[in-house]
Amino acid sequence: MKKETNLMTFTPIDSLYQDACQIIETARSNAVRSVDFCRVQMYWNLGKRIFEEEQQGKERADYGTYLIKNLSTRLKPDYGSGFGPRQLERARAFYRLYPIADALRTQLNWGQYKLLTAIADPDKREYYELESVNNAWTARETERKLIR
Repeated sequence: MKKETNLMTFTPIDSLYQDACQIIETARSNAVRSVDFCRVQMYWNLGKRIFEEEQQGKERADYGTYLIKNLSTRLKPDYGSGFGPRQLERARAFYRLYPIADALRTQLNWGQYKLLTAIADPDKREYYELESVNNAWTARETERKLIR
């Protein structure tokens, strides 16, 4: 009785196909990361601009300015709910915690930065920031680790 072998032979097209798939997947992943980081930069820049306008160099804004609320009222019809007062306050807080744009980590997305910004303890915030980067956590994984 003849024994059948179940060995697959790879042709040059198989190798090319596998390489093409890897190139496409890498490009897609890089594109998503690039878009995510552009969003981080957008909120950082918004936070900086709001802080500069609202604080005008002071530690606290003057009462009664309602700058964020008024800005949100104008932005939301054109750009949607991602520019509500709460989100703009987060952008300002984000800028205040990360005032150096070059220090922002390209591996983190806005969802992760929102979570990190909510951590009052700087050491704890830095720990989760580094863990998120070193372990390539998604925003959901970062959130799960914070909840534990």
